[in-house]
Amino acid sequence: MAQLPNHLDLHLIRILYLLLSEKNVSRVALKLNQPQPSISASLRKLRELTGDQLLVRGGRGMVPTPHGETLLKPAKRILDETELLFERKVPFVAQQESKTFHIAAPDSLHVQFLPSVVERLRRESPKSRIVIHGLGAEVDYVRHLSDGDLDLVIANWDEPPQHLHLSKLFEDPIVCAMRADSPYAKRTGTDDMTLEDYLSLPHVAPSQLLSGYHGVIDAHLERQHLRRNVVVESAYFGLMPHMLAQSDMVLTTGKQYLSFYEKSLQLKTFSIPIKFPPLRFYQLWHERVHHSPEHRWLREQIAQAAKSLMSK
Repeated sequence: MAQLPNHLDLHLIRILYLLLSEKNVSRVALKLNQPQPSISASLRKLRELTGDQLLVRGGRGMVPTPHGETLLKPAKRILDETELLFERKVPFVAQQESKTFHIAAPDSLHVQFLPSVVERLRRESPKSRIVIHGLGAEVDYVRHLSDGDLDLVIANWDEPPQHLHLSKLFEDPIVCAMRADSPYAKRTGTDDMTLEDYLSLPHVAPSQLLSGYHGVIDAHLERQHLRRNVVVESAYFGLMPHMLAQSDMVLTTGKQYLSFYEKSLQLKTFSIPIKFPPLRFYQLWHERVHHSPEHRWLREQIAQAAKSLMSK
């Protein structure tokens, strides 16, 4: 291995980490807002310093060498520890600061929650910018939190990831709903539903929202060796109540979420003959921002928005 210089450029370590993570010189150049030849020159310098190719061409683009793979975690650790070393310890003055906060959330959240979060953040830090990202099966939210592309993820999990910091925001009891003048709703004179009816009625259900996340409803049913009759899967959760208004389908989700649509779409909610745990919504964040003053402030604002929602 080549001899290391006395003063190793921290920016070079960042480039090393990003190259091994992204496996693409162009993407790293875009991420760092630098010309591609500059990143290519840094890769050549890194190869000289390590005595290894680090990245080589594979069947579908660049792939790390075995030695390159061993450098990914040490590079990330150096960057994280350096960030902690120079982390600002002064209070975050929300009214004066101009920050950009990146929050990811599924559209299955209570329809009043995110708007209230935005209202609170705009009121308390008017110079700051808020970017709300969607969540889907293709989104590696753990990596985005680790890399700093996301500040927070808000969602519900049966079992939240153990290696991330989290705090519970609110719970929403599970009910089901259908069109108030649907044949089943008109036939029954009660808000209760039999197990046989619940499982056999046509259901609309969300597509996979998060990687490795099967869904609270179906996961719970599977544990009891039950299966409902899902006839439509949709990636657009926010459209599902509107689908009910024009069909004979049933939607199972949070009571507070459905209450927003009950009157406007003329829906009827039913108690489910199965004891579902409530939907539990959390905010999750990475260790890299755990002690950051502005991120502590952000988490507190979101927690207060959730508290206000539950008090209504």
